[in-house]
Amino acid sequence: MSHTFLEQLWIARYVIMNGMAMTVSISLLAILAGSVLGVFVGLALVYGGIVLRLLVRAYTDIIRGTPVLVLVLASYYVSAAVGLDLGPFSAGVLALAIFCSSHVGEIVRGALQAIPKGQTEAAKAIGLTFTQTFTSVLWPQAMRQCLPAWVNTAAEMVKASTLLSVIGVAELLLRTQEIISRNFMSLQFYFLAGGLYFIVNYGIEHFGKYVERKTALPS
Repeated sequence: MSHTFLEQLWIARYVIMNGMAMTVSISLLAILAGSVLGVFVGLALVYGGIVLRLLVRAYTDIIRGTPVLVLVLASYYVSAAVGLDLGPFSAGVLALAIFCSSHVGEIVRGALQAIPKGQTEAAKAIGLTFTQTFTSVLWPQAMRQCLPAWVNTAAEMVKASTLLSVIGVAELLLRTQEIISRNFMSLQFYFLAGGLYFIVNYGIEHFGKYVERKTALPS
């Protein structure tokens, strides 16, 4: 049986690699876009005016309370209904990036609010603008607190990328299901897919630890 599995694995190697590359691409784009948008969401929640804070709070609460699958389907079908020509890949990345941004926004909000107000007041006292205060004083401190939760969110985006198979994105899970439909080796190839997802998330975890070490304050 193991020899047969290895034969089937060799036959399907390019299909699996293409699916893996698609999963990594989707996850990377969603994490990057969601993280950038999430920083602005967090800033709006902490420093925005009352109207902006209410709007952004409604955005984060609605998105965080909506299942990722619903966001994926809405991004694909609703965008088509309103005239946006988004393919499955673009719609899937958009849905995951929006979901990621709501979580990152809350992470950034909590990290910024945990910084003593005296830090901001001291920056104002020496004449720093808000942009200078954020980039030089607030963000370096907030980032250290954000990293563990951000790593968890990034790992969740990798796992959530499996849902894009429902709109026809040829990521790793869909490719695995296609292979299984031809050779009926469900257990073996699902275990293989699980191992590949683990490798991606393991890499994200170690990247987060690397950044954490690089940004840690000297003891």
